[in-house]
This record gives sequence, structure tokens and C-alpha cells, in this order.
Amino acid sequence: MPTRIYLVRHGATDLTADDRFAGSSDVPLSDTGRRQVASLAERLRGEDLDAIYASPLQRTVETARILGVPHGLEPIAEPGLREIDYGHWEGLRRSEVESAFRDEYAIWQEDPFVIAPAGGESGVNVLNRALPLVRRIVERHRHRTVVVVSHKGTNRLLIGSLLGFDMRGYRDRLDQSPAALSILDFMSEVRPRLCLFNDVSHYQGHDFATGV
Repeated sequence: MPTRIYLVRHGATDLTADDRFAGSSDVPLSDTGRRQVASLAERLRGEDLDAIYASPLQRTVETARILGVPHGLEPIAEPGLREIDYGHWEGLRRSEVESAFRDEYAIWQEDPFVIAPAGGESGVNVLNRALPLVRRIVERHRHRTVVVVSHKGTNRLLIGSLLGFDMRGYRDRLDQSPAALSILDFMSEVRPRLCLFNDVSHYQGHDFATGV
């Protein structure tokens, strides 16, 4: 029996809806985000969960708490799951970054895995803290099912690395919608099988599925 990881991105925030770089910015879920996560909690209600881990930022902890209520589980905060820090781009709209930091943004776009905005993190930095943590979680909960709540960038980096992708293209080739569910089955700490990716069927078609 594999160790199953339900990898979840937090629900929508006001910054998500505004297309802003919100990596290390500590913001709560929006009302839309809470409804998205509540739908996912209902979807997972019947699952036998061993633990819930979350990035310590508000939006991920809040997501994890909503998911944990039906199971009587409190989230375990893990700093290694934090989102990539965008340095001096934090809080800015993508269009504002493209305009104000044109050259820096162009270089970063070419290889966001290695290049970092001034004062921020590269994808390599994020994987150096997130990947060993996921392997420890798999080892700790062998043959059980665990929820891991993290962020758009961190989730994409984890999935891309675990599946052996060319990491220079992780932003272009992988997506993570708000409150999306991906499932990874680990036969060992380093051999996962991707069973589900970026699924939002728990809220797709609802009146709160847009504006994220």
C-alpha cells in the first residue's frame, strides 16, 4: 500500500483575484476561497486522514483547518512549505512588475528555477526546503494518507521535481488553481505516481468558481 499525499493549494485570496505576486505576503482567504475549501473538505470527509500539514501563512493554515474539521485534525505548521518569496515584487500586479522591472522580469521568465527577483528566492531555494520535508512526511506516515497544504509555486516545484520534469519550465507547464487537489502515491520517499492533478471538480460550476 503506498503512502498517499493529498497535495492542496490554498483557496483564493483577494491578491489571487487581482493577479498580484503574493508569495511571502501573509493574507487570509477571501470569502470565495473559504467556499472553495469548504467544498474540498466535503469531498474529503469520508477519507481516513492521518495528519494535515500546512505552510504557516494565514491562507494555508486557514485552508488546512477547514479541511481538518471533519476529521478532528489540527494542522501541523511546516515553514518548509511556504510559498516562494518574490522579494521586491511582493504585492505588485504582474503588469506592474513587467513595466517597472522589465529587464529583471525578462531574465527571470527565462529560468525562474535558478533566477530570483532581488531580495527573493529562486525555485532551487524553495525545493531545497520543501522536498526534504515531503520525504520526511512520507517516511513518518508510511502506508497512510496525509494532506499537505501549500502554495501555487511550491506545489508546482514539488510535482515537477518528483516527476523528473525540466524544471526551467515548471511555471509554463504546470498549473495550480485555488483549492485544487493533486494526489501523489509514494511507493518510496523518492518514487511517487501522480494519480490526480489540479482537480477542482468539487467547486467547478458553482457560482463562486470564478473570480479566483
